Amino acid sequence: MRMKQRQVALFNDISPKGLKEFGENYAISQNPREADLWLVRSADLLETPLPQRLRAIARAGAGVNNIPLERCTQQGVVAFNTPGANANAVAELAVAGMLLSARDILGGANWLREQTPDEGLSQRVEQHKKAFSGSEIRGKRLGVIGLGAVGHLVANAGVAMGMEVWGYDPSIAIEHALKLALSVRHVAQLTELIEACDYITLHVPLLESTRGLIGEAQLARMRRGAVLLNFSRDQLVDEEALGKALAKGRIKKYVTDFANKQVMAFPNTLALPHLGAATGEAEENSAVMAARVAQDYLNNGNIANSVNFPTITLGRAAHPTRVLVLHRNVPGILSEVTSLMAQEGINIEQMVSASRGGVACALFDASIIVPRAFAMQLAHKPNILKVRVIYGGGEPFPAG
Repeated sequence: MRMKQRQVALFNDISPKGLKEFGENYAISQNPREADLWLVRSADLLETPLPQRLRAIARAGAGVNNIPLERCTQQGVVAFNTPGANANAVAELAVAGMLLSARDILGGANWLREQTPDEGLSQRVEQHKKAFSGSEIRGKRLGVIGLGAVGHLVANAGVAMGMEVWGYDPSIAIEHALKLALSVRHVAQLTELIEACDYITLHVPLLESTRGLIGEAQLARMRRGAVLLNFSRDQLVDEEALGKALAKGRIKKYVTDFANKQVMAFPNTLALPHLGAATGEAEENSAVMAARVAQDYLNNGNIANSVNFPTITLGRAAHPTRVLVLHRNVPGILSEVTSLMAQEGINIEQMVSASRGGVACALFDASIIVPRAFAMQLAHKPNILKVRVIYGGGEPFPAG
């Protein structure tokens, strides 16, 4: 049986290390409309039409605000991201931002660059260095909002540097909780952390529930002279309220990786040009993870790290046929599918299903070759978003 060569379209430069992950039945396509998979980093796809052939979009990074998730879901296109792949890079930059806010290191370096390197330089340095002095972070109180892939690393770094670390995360994952330093003090209320800490750093995803998480009320409760760091998403902070707090001197400094016209006009603000994941290691890690999760979906129907469909797996597709059904999360779908299979004499060896909000998916392994025509008729049933048929670890040519 000749295997179909899957086409991958690149919308940004993707690390060669990630591209090497693709097997021999994959090829880079110059035509996105003929591709099974789109790989993207920062390219804006929000207005890009999704071709019928497209099955998945993999974002080599965490944020997916450049992907049309609603349209993807309705068309049965699984969207993936790579949470944690750039976590160390972001965590290191957050620590650097905290150190830069504690002392005017950049101001001192810029002043020195403007000086004439003459015999009087040493004397001028001694006269002016006090203008760039600051404080140590050891012994200060660090508040980490969000103790996930990045946040727990920042918290542990704070502990290692002698800080008293407080953490707030009502839904911390077990894997991150187990890695968290025992001395980190967990608080149940965000207000408690905000009122107590000298440095407050944000490490939560942008959701409707977290949009404007730090607003006028929260800024008013911060300790006078506190530093706010944001290496997650700009919309987590009410920037209008933040500008007022900075102007009044209530907030000592705002350090962010998200520059815009409004933020650049604020006093006491250090804005960086979105450097969080800008390391070679992070780009490689993200590309490798994106390639692996996308291939596992295309080859086996398994879903992990999806932002619009639930996690689901049956391992490697080793039975004669695997059928994947993406559908709306309404009653009766699975019973209808299994009944149709029974009518056709198809024995289901194993199956698994999962739901997430308004959508769901199911995987079925069958002991015989299921005709593609039978499987495709499922796709025309109400509330079915997409049906895929995978034969023994890969789809035959031509694909449906």
